[in-house]
This record gives sequence, structure tokens and C-alpha cells, in this order.
Amino acid sequence: MKKLAILSTILVFLNSMMDSKSSALFAQANMHSANAQNVPIGGNAWADNGATIEKEGLSNWTDPISICTAYLRLAQAGTLKLSVFWNADNQGNEISITVLGKSKEIVSKGKGEKEYYAGEWTVGAAGYVAISIQGIEKSGDSFGVLKSLKVSGSAVSDNMSYVKNDIGDFFYWGRRGPSVHLNFDTEELGEIEWFYSEINVPKNNDVIGSYFMANGFGEGYFGMQVNSEEERRVIFSVWSSYQTDDPNKIPEDEKIILLQKGKNVYTGEFGNEGSGGQSYLKYNWKAGNTYKFLLKGAPAKGNYTIYTAYFFIPEENNWQLIASFKRPKTSTYLTNLYSFLENFIPETGNTERMAYYGNQWAVDKQGKWTELKAITFTADDTARKNFRKDYSGGTSGNTFYLKNCGFYNDFTVIDKKFTRNAIGKQPLIDFSKLK
Repeated sequence: MKKLAILSTILVFLNSMMDSKSSALFAQANMHSANAQNVPIGGNAWADNGATIEKEGLSNWTDPISICTAYLRLAQAGTLKLSVFWNADNQGNEISITVLGKSKEIVSKGKGEKEYYAGEWTVGAAGYVAISIQGIEKSGDSFGVLKSLKVSGSAVSDNMSYVKNDIGDFFYWGRRGPSVHLNFDTEELGEIEWFYSEINVPKNNDVIGSYFMANGFGEGYFGMQVNSEEERRVIFSVWSSYQTDDPNKIPEDEKIILLQKGKNVYTGEFGNEGSGGQSYLKYNWKAGNTYKFLLKGAPAKGNYTIYTAYFFIPEENNWQLIASFKRPKTSTYLTNLYSFLENFIPETGNTERMAYYGNQWAVDKQGKWTELKAITFTADDTARKNFRKDYSGGTSGNTFYLKNCGFYNDFTVIDKKFTRNAIGKQPLIDFSKLK
């Protein structure tokens, strides 16, 4: 009986300890200020060393060397309170959360998703804050799944920038990062038949997933990409007039028609972001070099427009034909001239990249050359919705530039106008020798 009494006393003590821990956990989770906001991992974080970011959060989290880093941009200095929504799978898993060089540890209290309060940090200035989460010890095969963060405090406001939800597939678009554009002022020009421009990507800015688009127009785009560690492309595409993301649904009388293509150029169809005809040349362009792009667009008989793209290969000192496409139900010269920079791989959306866009010229149908010196800087919905603010563009001497991704703090006001310095040196091109 005495042993039973002792055992009963121990059980009561343990239960009281568990109750006190649960109460403490609940109390901690409710230490947030009234302005608390949830930050989904699925749209705002990146992981390495085996762990992955899914729409549901951080998963495949088995190795202590894996680090998940989430980003949010605070609009003001102040205190930042932080908790995590974590399904640890097992009791006793331990993780570390680091913000501004200061780390705090959390130990899981059992299975099932729970909110764990991490603590409070002092943020000295507005700007991006990186929140890094790393496993320390696990009692099973996995550290579990990390779904989201909750933040509050005087540093948090309605102007805070992060991807708030997945409506419109914005976990995908947000992790790709904001796309930025140079829209050229051509209002005073006549009917434009040719568009010439140059791009220089500085060293270490040729990040995988980057598309440095040089010669954009109302019906397509032409530029160069970094597709992988081994492959780079010069790509030229023309949208069909039929609106669909599935090229198989384009009626025969609205399909883009290939007229000719250059040596070693692949041609086919594309979809997912509109549909149409695509061509590309696998070419190992190099960061630090300047590359030249030339595009022609002019009406043809029967309500068609023919678009032809040329890329200057410096090693051959020659303009290479990429492709010539005929677009049905269209009769126009080149309109809406623009350039852009985008990232098309979400896993590299946390890496900064930039390029210089320069020496732009338009040639009208009478053969008159005009240097294009004025642009309007714009950005896509990821930027306009205030989901991300790591975007910029403008002038740099006698060139324009575009920069995005990487969670840097300076940004350019969208729809701002810029004028670059004139170069005044018309490119020497013998159009009669172009194939």
C-alpha cells in the first residue's frame, strides 16, 4: 500500500508538471500582440541539404545540416515576436530559430501541429529580415513539418511584405520572385520595322533560372537564358493570337507558322504562359560579355505579320538567324517595345541577379534610325501586390539596368520614368546581308 501511495504521488506530480508545461506553452503562444500575422513557409522560404519547400511547408526535414530560411520585409523598426506552427511527429525534437544573429531553441511537446512561441527580437531598421530554422536533435526519423510562422510586435504592420496566401498560385510566383521591365517610349516614332539592343550580364549574375529578355514586342520576346549548370539558350518566341495556355488547343488557322530557322536552332511550340511558336539556340554565352539582338517585324499579305530574330555571335563576327515566324490574323509593325528580367525557377528566387540593357535603337519602315533613351520601369503582380520588394531598375550611365530577387532592401518605385545618356553611335548593320 505504501508503494502504491508513493506511485500515486509521483503520477500526480508528473501530471501537474505536464499540465504546467501545457499551460506554459499555451501562455507563450498567446504572448503575441494584437497585430499578429501568419507567414506561410510554402510561399516565403527556401531550404537546402535535402529538405524541401512544399505548399504545405518545410518537409523531408531529416538532416540537422538542413537550413530553412524565410524572408519578410518589415516597413518599420521595433520589436518582432515570433512563433512557429510545427508538427514535430515526436516529442523531444529540438530546433533552433535564428534572427539577426540571435538564436533561440524550441523542444517539441508531442505529436500533432502546435504553435510554439520562440521569443522576441529587436529590429533596428526597416527592411528584409531572414528567419533561419535548423534542426538540432530528433527522436525519430524526421524533425517533422514546419507550416508557418506567426509574427507580431511594434515592427509588424500592414505594409509588411511577404506572400500572404496561395490564391492565384502565388506560392509559386512569389518564390520565383518579381519580374521587372523596361518599357521604351516610342510615341513620337513612326511604324517600327527593326529593334536593336544589347545586354551585358555582369559576372556572378548569371544565376540559373534567369531570363534576360532583350527585344520584347507586342506579340513575343527575344533574349537569353540560364537553363542549368550545363546549358544556356538564346530564345525567341511569338504568341498565337488565340488565347490559351495549351498549344494543342490553338485552331489551325491561328497557329504560328515557321518560315525558316538558323543553324542548330530548335523550333516547336510553347504553353503555360500563353501559347505559340518557340525557337532557341543552345549557346554558351558568358557573363561579362556584351551581346547584340536584332528583331524585324512587318506586315505580310493575307493579314499576316512576319517576325524575324537575329543574334550576333562574337566568336564568328556574324549575325545568326534564330528563326522567322509568320503570325496569322495580325497586320502590324513592331509595337510595345520592352525588355525584362525574370527568374523562372522558384528554387533560385532567393538569389540576386541583374543585367545592363543598353544601346537600344528603332528603325522605321523608311530606314530612319532613332536611339531609344526613355523608359518606364514596371514590375509584375508579385511586386504590385507588395508580396516582394526586391526589385529595381533605372539608369547607370548610358545604359539601363534591371535587378531582382535576393531580398535586398533598395527598391525602385513602380511606373517611374528614366532617361539614359545618349550614345549617338548608330550600329553598323548591312540588312541586305541578313539571311
